[in-house]
Amino acid sequence: MIESHELTKVFDGFVAVDKVSLNIPAGSVLALLGPNGAGKTTTVRMLTSILAPTSGWARVSGYDVAEAPEQVRGKVGVLTEQHGLYERMKAIEYLDFFGRVYHLGTAETKKRSLALMERFGLMFALDKRLGEYSKGMKQKLALVRAMLHNPPVLLLDEPTSAMDPLSAKQVRDAIIELQRDERTFLITTHNLTEAQQLANKIAIIRSGRIVAGGTFDELARQFVGEPVMELRVNGVLNGLAKDIGDMVTVEEAGMNWLRYRVADPNHTNPALLRRIAGLGVDVVTLAPVTRSLEDIYLQVVKEDEGLNDHNR
Repeated sequence: MIESHELTKVFDGFVAVDKVSLNIPAGSVLALLGPNGAGKTTTVRMLTSILAPTSGWARVSGYDVAEAPEQVRGKVGVLTEQHGLYERMKAIEYLDFFGRVYHLGTAETKKRSLALMERFGLMFALDKRLGEYSKGMKQKLALVRAMLHNPPVLLLDEPTSAMDPLSAKQVRDAIIELQRDERTFLITTHNLTEAQQLANKIAIIRSGRIVAGGTFDELARQFVGEPVMELRVNGVLNGLAKDIGDMVTVEEAGMNWLRYRVADPNHTNPALLRRIAGLGVDVVTLAPVTRSLEDIYLQVVKEDEGLNDHNR
């Protein structure tokens, strides 16, 4: 549904986006992560035909962003940092205006508007002017606008910024629900916990380049190593670390616990538990040590900075 090949944007000699290649299938969520100024928003603007690529190409729902901009805009819903809300309008007036832009009938626009306003808890604000909305309310209304024409692709730039926890959960729940309908998302965010929760795949962009990409598990293995498990026993270990050393790599141990790395937990852990039981040791818990997207992100940044320093 979203694909690009060496998509590049240069502003007056400055390379804002440098040969970005993406492939996002229908029904999936890609989280595009990176610091401010990394090229995330510029990439989104090219994918919505707002900016023309300097080189490379991109297609959204099968339409080339440079050759078929009107068709692309009909297939995407966009949430950007600058909402462009008309603050003297009330919500229904505002959404009715955009319904006409999307060539929706008046009755269909009203039906969809009310359903989306209810979904995001905005029914109480129907008669308020948009200038009276809080930042979080404006963000939700902009998301309603992006979804009004029922697009198959949604490009969301920081979708839950400025939202309270309940509002942010409503948006995350909506993304999960829409994904079940084969809706496709590209999300830019600084909220790594949110990205880990929502995304099928993750891409990390720095200085306009994609420096890492893949599923969470793929990135975890590549940048923070094999899964780490923690085993706790009833009593003391009594040399257990040595007894299982041929099966796993024990990294650290205490009086009644140890942590080990293992390439394939599904295969190794059952055999390991059988051996431990044969040794007469009672296992209390065996659980993975949580690895976060923050751990991966920081390691990617560290390695990329090291590579850049080496190249200099």
